[in-house]
Amino acid sequence: MTTALPVPTLKAGPAGLTLEGVALADIAERFGTPTYVYSRAALTQAYEAYQRALGLRKSLVCYAVKANSSLGILSVFAKLGAGFDIVSRGELARVLAAGGDAGKVIFSGVGKSADEMRYALESGIGCFNVESAAELDRLNEVAGSMGKRAPIAFRVNPDVNPNTHPYISTGLRSNKFGVAFTEALDLYRKAATLPNIEISGIDCHIGSQLLDPAPMAEAADKILGLVDQLAREGITLDHIDLGGGLGIRYRDEEPPTPTEYLKPLLERFAGRDEALCFEPGRSLVGNAGLLLTRIEYLKPGVEKSFAIIDAAMNDLARPALYDAYHEIVAVAPRAVPATRYEVVGPICESGDFLGHDRDLSVETGDLLAILSAGAYGMTMSSNYNTRPRAAEVLVDGDTVHVIRDRETLEHLLKGERPLP
Repeated sequence: MTTALPVPTLKAGPAGLTLEGVALADIAERFGTPTYVYSRAALTQAYEAYQRALGLRKSLVCYAVKANSSLGILSVFAKLGAGFDIVSRGELARVLAAGGDAGKVIFSGVGKSADEMRYALESGIGCFNVESAAELDRLNEVAGSMGKRAPIAFRVNPDVNPNTHPYISTGLRSNKFGVAFTEALDLYRKAATLPNIEISGIDCHIGSQLLDPAPMAEAADKILGLVDQLAREGITLDHIDLGGGLGIRYRDEEPPTPTEYLKPLLERFAGRDEALCFEPGRSLVGNAGLLLTRIEYLKPGVEKSFAIIDAAMNDLARPALYDAYHEIVAVAPRAVPATRYEVVGPICESGDFLGHDRDLSVETGDLLAILSAGAYGMTMSSNYNTRPRAAEVLVDGDTVHVIRDRETLEHLLKGERPLP
């Protein structure tokens, strides 16, 4: 069991599963369920794997905040010296509150408002990843009104198939993100003429949960050709941003390590002066966290049996949204034959499931750990059915830090009022 767990610091012991030096049962006793639980050691190990792979190469690892934006998580990466990839003013505010360096922040996203642009420029942001001609014009106008020059890179779609889920594919011509490869040269030429724009780099991001380095290497070849064409026209770049997207193991996937994933990219850019930037999210946090939940009822049925838990699709949306798989294990398995269960929540939707056909040796009241939940878990949670969102804790050795209090009904009702 210990070798099969995708969370690297999660171990099975006589008293059940422990994360680093803390028993999950003790966390449930202290903080209740459902609770997101993260490992600082796993976060650090994941980040340092990128740093080792990059070696002495001039580079910057910008954590993709959308994967998990909790201040406790962001502060770990800020202390490690990471940059950050953001897509909203709110995410920038979180980075700054967590001690991040605005100069190491890259602002992506297709719909940046003028207010967001102003806030980012006031904060001293490192670079805007521009995703349309209209955005370029707006940014030039906003920067001019502030007496500033906005550093930019264009997010260029190389039209390479990443072979991932269509909802998390982002670099094809049919996607909403970025600018078409065929239009990029003319856009750079236009940007070079604008008085309040400073060309800094180029960006591409082809998708998420990538398990094969080959599509990214193909995209890098196309980007490299464009960079050289720009240089011939006198447009030189400070950095080349090759995005993120490296996948993790949820079930039986065999993703490359950061070293294996980055090796063909580093070979292509060897000897060049531009800094290389990467925007990993899932691969830094996904397997550093789990969702701890308790079984409310075991409900046998004619065709299926159900384990009804206190977590639900509002806490972890990925299974309902993508039919995504998360390994589900008993914190302290019983010495009884396993029963096959549908693991479901209490929400009034047929799509409220966390896992299908799971063999579990459990009884009512037992704890379950839903693994690989550190990415796109809490950030995608909601208050559907007026359910307060889960607590979040971060384990650091034998210490547990509360990084987000459990919401209360008072939190949910604040700001609302009935009609007189």
